[in-house]
Amino acid sequence: MTELQMGLIGLGATAVVGVLGYNKWQEYRQRKLAQAVMKPHHEDVLLGDGPKASPSPAEIERNEPEIRIEAAPSVEERVEPVFVDLHPTLPSDDMQPASTPVATPEMPVFVDTPLPPVETLPVAPVADEEMPEVAAGEVPAELLDPRLEFIVAMELVEPVSAIQILHSQRSILHRLNKPVHWVGFNERTREWQRLAPDCDLNLRRLRVGLQLVNRLGPVSEGDVTIFTNAMQALADELMAVADMPSSRVLDQAAEIDSFCAAVDLEIGLNLVSRASAFSGTKIRALAEAAGMALGVDGLFTRYDDNGRAQFSLQNYESTPFSADALRTVTTHGLTFLLDVPRVDHGERVFMQMSEIAKRFADTLQGALVDDNRQPLSESQLDHIRREFIGKPQATMASFGLPAGSPQALRLFS
Repeated sequence: MTELQMGLIGLGATAVVGVLGYNKWQEYRQRKLAQAVMKPHHEDVLLGDGPKASPSPAEIERNEPEIRIEAAPSVEERVEPVFVDLHPTLPSDDMQPASTPVATPEMPVFVDTPLPPVETLPVAPVADEEMPEVAAGEVPAELLDPRLEFIVAMELVEPVSAIQILHSQRSILHRLNKPVHWVGFNERTREWQRLAPDCDLNLRRLRVGLQLVNRLGPVSEGDVTIFTNAMQALADELMAVADMPSSRVLDQAAEIDSFCAAVDLEIGLNLVSRASAFSGTKIRALAEAAGMALGVDGLFTRYDDNGRAQFSLQNYESTPFSADALRTVTTHGLTFLLDVPRVDHGERVFMQMSEIAKRFADTLQGALVDDNRQPLSESQLDHIRREFIGKPQATMASFGLPAGSPQALRLFS
């Protein structure tokens, strides 16, 4: 039982005692008032020494009407006072005055007024075990996928700064040849999120994943050993238990790498000059008109509405493009590139890229050719779209890793 629960129970008990005391005080006050009202202020005719003559009409006019009261109840039991007829019957009609009515004294009127409500604090139910503050579900596969990452789960006793966690084993983890993904549970938003180097969260739930495969190949046994040792050291530092899967990590990495090799394709359309070289200023004007932007990597890239790369344009020659060089550079060829596993709806994007390449060819007076510098026909472009883009992306979807998904972007990096 927590201190908060004990405090709420105490406040509730105090409120109940206060209500009982208030009721007792009200009962005592009403009883004293009733006794004061019922106490006779003149001689009771029923208790007098002897019989008295009937009053005259003049005496009736002067005297107050008599009040007959039943025996007072005992103090132990609360009984409301009973009042009988306030207008006693006169001895005869001829004794009633003709013009002067009998005066009726004002009597106190007792109204059963309900007691004012007493506000009490709610008392929290007492539970056998304290429940966690926020329930956390499974980590979304977009952040960590057990098929693609070796995931270590940690539950911390006390919240710890994410910055402290990220820097704890930083020097050791830099020796790895594969990326490490850090995911923490944000208790304010109740969501899992990837941890950035400047993250200001305090975490109680942590998941760390070693990526098993990228374009450099599968993870090595040495990387797995370094990672597991670093995670155990981190758990000791945080006073947490590191829950590590016992699956065959290296075999799993080999299977994923074999799958990736079958669908990892990059399609290129080459545009070569027929006579004079292409000027950099014309290339830049055409690229920007097509919605492409020059990046620091020396490529013009077109992005979708979500900021994901669709295809890019690079110099067919070895010199990369730059904003300064484009003013004076010339080249005899350009290459349009589409990264098949990293592009969603690849067939549609390839058709868009082909149309833009044809506009470049018409404006720059060039020709679209394959890797052997042979002209590309419409039937060849359609064959490339179906066989080298449509089929590989269908294979990825059947494996549960759609092209362009967050998992695919991690694998093919």
